[in-house]
Amino acid sequence: VQLQASGGGVVQAGGSLRLSCVASGRIFRINAMGWYRQAPGKQRELVATITPSASIDCADSVKGRFTISIDNAKNTVFLQMNGLKPEETAVYYCYAEQYEGREFPKSYWGQGTQVTVSS
Repeated sequence: VQLQASGGGVVQAGGSLRLSCVASGRIFRINAMGWYRQAPGKQRELVATITPSASIDCADSVKGRFTISIDNAKNTVFLQMNGLKPEETAVYYCYAEQYEGREFPKSYWGQGTQVTVSS
């Protein structure tokens, strides 16, 4: 499975960005898609994930500002980010997992897209 993310960029504090990520390749049964982020010098952290049935898991810090959605027909996940803060400057990684005949789903990562929030 290959993940192609787009939509990163530079925005002022309080601004908005919309990330998109398309999954392609050997897709059987996606269990979830979503986004993680990694700021310089910090560990990668969950932003939000969503299942094909629209069950969502997201970080408390983004609730009310970020919205994740999925287009199952196009294997595409979106992240609408509003009210961005400078501390949310990071590389945002697209994530997907799917069952491939084993007990646990296999994880896949995109190449990352830079989001820079200026103060």
